Amino acid sequence: MNLSRSIKGSRAIVTGAASGIGHATAALLAEEGAFVGALDRPGSGLEASLASLPDNAKVETRLVDVTDDALVCAAVNDLAGKFGGLDIVINCAGVSLPAAIGDEEAWERTMQVNLYGVHRVVRASLPYLEKSTAARIVNVASTEALGAQPFVSAYTASKHGVLGFTRALAVELGRRGITANAICPGPIHTGMTANIPHEAKEKFARRRVPLGRYGQPEEVAHAILGLVLPSSSFITGACLSVDGGMSIQN
Repeated sequence: MNLSRSIKGSRAIVTGAASGIGHATAALLAEEGAFVGALDRPGSGLEASLASLPDNAKVETRLVDVTDDALVCAAVNDLAGKFGGLDIVINCAGVSLPAAIGDEEAWERTMQVNLYGVHRVVRASLPYLEKSTAARIVNVASTEALGAQPFVSAYTASKHGVLGFTRALAVELGRRGITANAICPGPIHTGMTANIPHEAKEKFARRRVPLGRYGQPEEVAHAILGLVLPSSSFITGACLSVDGGMSIQN
């Protein structure tokens, strides 16, 4: 049994890697010595966002919209071929579109990215993960998967779906030695929260977050790293909240 706490030489794919949690995760895995396939949509500034990594970082970038099944499959197959396989798949790509329940366009876009996109990447990666001795899937959900707020119903529903899908993967893939876990970030300083006024963030954190602040993407990335270590071989179907205690405060 491999109980190493190193991912050096592991082969990973990270979606949503141009910014926020996805960027922090791709950078951290590369710093830890993994081969990283960094995916994000065209126009995301993906290559520029990773330009500051050390020259010896083993990162391959691919411009892929996770709503396009053909492009997802092509990118996964290409990266697996270059890396000689896959061990880790981390789904960070996501959108949050404030909208009323009846906004069909927002619902369709949100589901296509947040839920169906996760399914596409996992499905394309499975043939390679099945050959790994330390196969790990981590899907980034949200504390919205544990509750709800008004006017983000599509986002909330999609993240409930991600959590349910992750649990189903854990049960279905466990016999194949593949673990699947979900991360549920709370209030984090990312592009999704960038338009919230600083004063509003501080007020929210004081009232709702026991640690009294918003989190940083790097803090979520380190939680993800913990779940993809070879030594995390008996953790599957878990939902890890990274929210400063927000979801447990009454």
